[in-house]
This record gives sequence, structure tokens and C-alpha cells, in this order.
Amino acid sequence: MLSERIGFVGAGQMALALARGWLAAGLVRGDQLAAIDPVAAARERFAAEIPGAHVCDVAAVAATLGPCDVVILAVKPQQMTAALAPTGFIDDQKLVVSIAAGVPLAALESSLARGRLVRVMPNTPALVGQGASAYALGRGATPADAALVDRLLAAVGKAVRVDEKLLDAVTGLSGSGPAFVYVLIEALADGGVLAGLSRDVALTLAAQTVKGAAQMVLETGEHPGTLKDRVASPGGTTIAGLAVLEQGNFRGTLLRAVQAAAERATELGQKKA
Repeated sequence: MLSERIGFVGAGQMALALARGWLAAGLVRGDQLAAIDPVAAARERFAAEIPGAHVCDVAAVAATLGPCDVVILAVKPQQMTAALAPTGFIDDQKLVVSIAAGVPLAALESSLARGRLVRVMPNTPALVGQGASAYALGRGATPADAALVDRLLAAVGKAVRVDEKLLDAVTGLSGSGPAFVYVLIEALADGGVLAGLSRDVALTLAAQTVKGAAQMVLETGEHPGTLKDRVASPGGTTIAGLAVLEQGNFRGTLLRAVQAAAERATELGQKKA
């Protein structure tokens, strides 16, 4: 179990997902967690789902987050400026972790005179303990900070460390990627319905197929192309379906979707810098 106290600026879905994951993994107790949020409903939900957590509105930011060793900025990018206004509670002993998409370390460093910084790009499957996160170290962050962040993120999925210049690519891939996969699952299920399956059966089979295929890649370590070839027997059903995907430029469309999302992340980051 960790000894650090962790506070959230923002008590929304991602903050709640992380807190629940850490509790489930036995990394922290509820009373080691704190959160502030101007929205009463968000505070109430966080308090209800994280027993023992200290939850207050933003007026009590210093009293609530002052004792914390780690402060996680879990607000929307457009709310970051307001969230960083009362920074008197941040001192040189605090590790500040931002999970706001598109807010570069340089912008955080210009707003925060003190504290050690780490920028993280998580994704929404952290809500079910299957997140894919990447992080980059900022000003003053130590190897011990990196190890702590890695351990926290690994409790709700998988985590990798990258240079900050690659976080926009991460945003395009794993940050936006769940939405692309949801479209894939929906389309697979629609195909099942077209072929005669009921909607609930088709959706269950489609979602489990995507989950199982992903797990095969992660657990076997084999290239997806190799695994694909094992399913596609000569003259069979799978290769017939793959031929249709190739005709529709399925690969190229996904490539462009990730690239477009990454480029948009860069644009947003430049606006915030």
C-alpha cells in the first residue's frame, strides 16, 4: 500500500475511475484520497463511491489539498487556467500530475511556480480497469516520481513512458481510439443483425470478439498480422471478409483517423501553450 495522500482537482469520471481502481488494487485507503470540484453532483458521487475520501468545493482547496503529496489535475483543458489560479497550496514537496488533454508541460510550468510535474494521457477504459495510458516527465520530476505514476496508472490498465512530443500521437491512438473501436463493435454487431442475429446476441458476440482478439495480441506477443493469417484459411470465409475490408480501405481509414486526432491534439496544445 502507498503512503502518499492523493488529491484531485476535479472529481469527474476520470478522477473517479482512477480512485476506484486504486482502491480495488489495494494501493490506497479511501481516507488517503481527496477531491475538490465546483459541481455538487460530482462531489456527491465521488464521496459516495470513495468512502472516507475528503471532498469539498473549490473554496476549500488549500485545506483539502494542502496535506496531499500528489495533486492530480483532472479538469477539462478549457478549465485548467481557472483550476490553477489558487496555487498557494502547491509547494516543492508536491508531485503535480496533469491528465488534461492538450495542455503541454510548458503551459503548466508557466502557471505553477513550484511542484514537480508529470503529464499523463489516460483513456476512458480506465473506468473498468483496462486503461491505456502514457506519461511524460516534466520539471523536477524524479525517477521515484516516474515509478509512482507508473504504479498508479498500471493499477487501472497498462502504462508506458514517452517523450512529451509523442503525447499527441498517444492522444490520437489510445486517447481517441476507444471511440474508433466502439464504431467497429457497432458495425460488427450491425453485420450480425444483417446476417440474421438478434441485436443483443450480435452486440455481445461483437464486443467479446474485439476483447478476445485484443487479449490474444497482448498475451501472445505475436504480431496481429500473424494472428490474422491463422484465422484466414485459403478460400475460406475470413479471407472473403478481409478482401471486402481491403476494398473499403479499412486500414487506410483507421490510419487517417488516428493521424487526424493526433493533429487536432497538437492544434489544441498550441492554443493552450
